[in-house]
Amino acid sequence: MRNLDLDLLRTFIAIADERSFVAAAERVHRTQSAVSQQMQRLESLVDKTLLIKSGRTKCLTEDGLRLLDYARRIVALNDEANIALAAAPGQVDVVRLGANHDMADTVLPNTLQRIAKNHPNVLLEIRTGRSPFLMEEMAKGELDLAITTRLDPNRPRMTLRTSPTVWLCAADFAEERNRPAPLIVSNEPSLFRAIAIEALDAAHIPWRIAYLTLNLGAIRAAVRAGLGVTARNIEMLTPDLRVIGEREGMPPLRPVTFYLYMRDEGVSEAVKRVFETFRTMAF
Repeated sequence: MRNLDLDLLRTFIAIADERSFVAAAERVHRTQSAVSQQMQRLESLVDKTLLIKSGRTKCLTEDGLRLLDYARRIVALNDEANIALAAAPGQVDVVRLGANHDMADTVLPNTLQRIAKNHPNVLLEIRTGRSPFLMEEMAKGELDLAITTRLDPNRPRMTLRTSPTVWLCAADFAEERNRPAPLIVSNEPSLFRAIAIEALDAAHIPWRIAYLTLNLGAIRAAVRAGLGVTARNIEMLTPDLRVIGEREGMPPLRPVTFYLYMRDEGVSEAVKRVFETFRTMAF
């Protein structure tokens, strides 16, 4: 019986998540040619074609999709075993994790549940905030890990997911095409505010700020009340909201990428283990 190499599986998972050899190579800290060679070895090992090229991206074949589920479980079990054996009985390590509001309200709860299960001796301190301020807190040493939409090539990081950005409004919101688009936005600095205004200006569509707030909950409430439209990641869509687009006269929006950063100095082994655990998760 053939033994599947964990390093090959980690690289395979990275390619499946990133859909490119270039991004996967950055994630696993290898060269692009090394990643390509690893996939050749893995395909030779299982005697199956796992990846096919589709334009500029890599897509999984049917066999690749079958292997991906097993690969995630194998890697997760391996890491869980190592974590369990490494932890001293009764030892509790504190890991300070910051997350921007969009991630904290949508994807993060299930993720934290899995981390708590895999790291029973880790106490997670969660802080929510806006991306630029989280990066400042990390620079001051007040956070160990941070999930943000800000790209800082000088810090250790991994790409968690890239989400479509959409225009959201209340289910019964009535668009008025001959009037400036009423925007519900955050105070600056705000990535989603910048994305919205950038797209409207590029399309020569007039706009006005109808509601301004620092709070994501207040943005949701204003949208539900029909006060205007907002640009957010697709995960914010709920049954009482709807997506509008070019058919309603609104321009397309660029997607947003969420990154996980680790403080680059003086981090504990527990912080490093939690950081690596994120690699095994599908976002």
